[in-house]
Amino acid sequence: ADPVKLAVLAESDLTGRRRAHRRARPRRRDAEGFFDDLKVGDYVVHHQHGVARYGGMVKRAIGGVDRDYLLLEYKGDDRLYVPSDQIDAVRHYTGGDNPTLNRLGGDGWQRTKAKVRAAVAEIAQELVVLYQKRLQEIGHAFTPDTPWQRELEEAFPYQETPDQLKAIADVKADMEEPSPMDRLVCGDVGFGKTEVAIRAAFKAVQDGKQVAVLVPTTLLAQQHVQTFSDRLAGYPVRVEVLSRFLTPGQARKVAQGLASGEVDIVIGTHRLLSADVAFKDLGLLVVDEEQRFGVTHKEQIKQLRTGVDVLTLTATPIPRTLEMSLTGIRDLTLLNTPPAERQPILTYVGEHDERAIAEAIRRELLREGQVFFVHNRVFDIEDTAARVRELVPEARVAVAHGQMDEGSLERVVLDFWEGEYDVLVCTTIIESGIDMPTVNTLVVDRAELLGLGQLHQIRGRVGRAGQRAYAYLLHPRDRVLTEEAYERLKTIGEATELGSGFKIAMRDLEIRGAGNLLGTGQSGHIAAVGYDLYCQMVSEVVAELKGEEVREPAEIKLDLPLDAHLAPAYVPKEELRLEAYRRLAAVTSEAEVVDIRAEWEDRYGSVPDQAAALLDVARLRAEAARLGLREVNVVRTTGFGAPTWTARLSPVNLKVSQQVRLKRLAPKAIHKPDLAQLVVPVKGGREVARELVDLLQSLFPAEAAA
Repeated sequence: ADPVKLAVLAESDLTGRRRAHRRARPRRRDAEGFFDDLKVGDYVVHHQHGVARYGGMVKRAIGGVDRDYLLLEYKGDDRLYVPSDQIDAVRHYTGGDNPTLNRLGGDGWQRTKAKVRAAVAEIAQELVVLYQKRLQEIGHAFTPDTPWQRELEEAFPYQETPDQLKAIADVKADMEEPSPMDRLVCGDVGFGKTEVAIRAAFKAVQDGKQVAVLVPTTLLAQQHVQTFSDRLAGYPVRVEVLSRFLTPGQARKVAQGLASGEVDIVIGTHRLLSADVAFKDLGLLVVDEEQRFGVTHKEQIKQLRTGVDVLTLTATPIPRTLEMSLTGIRDLTLLNTPPAERQPILTYVGEHDERAIAEAIRRELLREGQVFFVHNRVFDIEDTAARVRELVPEARVAVAHGQMDEGSLERVVLDFWEGEYDVLVCTTIIESGIDMPTVNTLVVDRAELLGLGQLHQIRGRVGRAGQRAYAYLLHPRDRVLTEEAYERLKTIGEATELGSGFKIAMRDLEIRGAGNLLGTGQSGHIAAVGYDLYCQMVSEVVAELKGEEVREPAEIKLDLPLDAHLAPAYVPKEELRLEAYRRLAAVTSEAEVVDIRAEWEDRYGSVPDQAAALLDVARLRAEAARLGLREVNVVRTTGFGAPTWTARLSPVNLKVSQQVRLKRLAPKAIHKPDLAQLVVPVKGGREVARELVDLLQSLFPAEAAA
């Protein structure tokens, strides 16, 4: 038989790339789920009773029933046992090192809250004026996605993470609104913020608008130009750079292109803010690493952004930016999911040790990688490079710093990029966004002199290609560290997991203290009530001033004679038990309970009786939340005959049709309209929660509730 003349071509044969189709699962923990690192001795805030010290989880038997409680230690010997189902009332305290503990039952906490609320009202007034001003500004409402937009997005060679998809959707939705966008995308180093910016920029260009991408360093501008040009190569989009690497003639040519509208996207440093740069029709401003720009630059950015959509990208947001975002004045999207192949960076914090440095460099050379050696002082950087050459003679060492002339700096960095050198001894110019996948070892000399955000950013320059990366953060042997420097190094050493940038920013807020939301005045208000509660207060007051209805979080008290808890034998780690209780306390639907049960079975095995009882209680909580119940109390009652159990539910107001149904379902139940209460005889024991859920679902079917 004749051979079949058949050729099979895969996608990669045609496009030169392999696209991963495995969907990344979103991370369960949300940004506020700080229970994973709550330790005994940490400060916490109970929204009704104030600041306390966390004393751990304890099991107590009340009425013969075992339950888990959070022990909070207040001033003196005052103690509060918070039932695990009320865990939402407790927040981590962020705002200062040693807050004053409150006294249980005193009015000090209420007075403090009232004082802070009054101060917050003043700030909120200013915020709302800003917010309304922004809403009244008329911007450009961009058109919905075009086929080209979809084509560009499908050509992305990696699998987008769920967070990345959400960020892209948020940004595009904002751009399609008539009022100007002001969105902050906070994602850890290497989590795909640049792709979000590329898609937004392309969307703007298709509407005939120009895009300015403002970056803090010349090196990052060069890299972004490369990335943008590669991604937009197949489209009629002109991308230019404006930085000090250009000659005056080249810079003039780019400026003319911007004024005439020939240049669609310009990527530049603060050179973009110069008086000689004018845009024909600017539609989108992307600001990368906002905290790296000084006060004067920020003022110039403000003038540039009037009526223009603004997208800010950052890895470790500065505390004030974070505050503005968390309190709803700017829109915030968090990128928490790491790309599939990224591994956490192994971080060593310790005293300067030349032998360890030499070993680290040699280990990297053995696997044919490269090393960043950060020494942030120009005057003796050449001596440091000479010392590195002595320690590891076989290494090819280059030096790069911001005081070199443009040509030399560009040449050195490009040569290092192309593998001509093994070690780059440099200042913090590598801090922002430089993407060199072959560099997987980092040594930072005099790390105690750098800020927390800087350390985190610099560490993010390694480990970008799925390789295991190492970071050595060193401080001198003969020098006593200041308390702040010690705290910074301790934090960076502990926060090594992927996606810890948001947490680092929160810790930075604690170490540096939190400023007022507006203006530069430091304020004791955050320290008084803790950061979380302060933000909540600002959000509430802002919502009130905007005329929105502020709904108090419903506190549902469930008192059931059930042995319902998570045994350490089932969930061994206390922080995991805390996180599980937090999720149970926040459920609002039966589907969430089913989801939690499936996760427990997947992680810890088949669900024991006490944990199953917890899930039943969570189902009852979801029903109570749906129906607006505040209290469900099951008690033993003795009357004629054998003792029985009775459930009191409130507030319950039944319509006539529901009263008729109740008579049929529970003939002995009593409805007390004057007290808005329903008293129902129940069996007690393990079935009590299920029995009540069935009764409530029959009395108030979901369709009727809707």
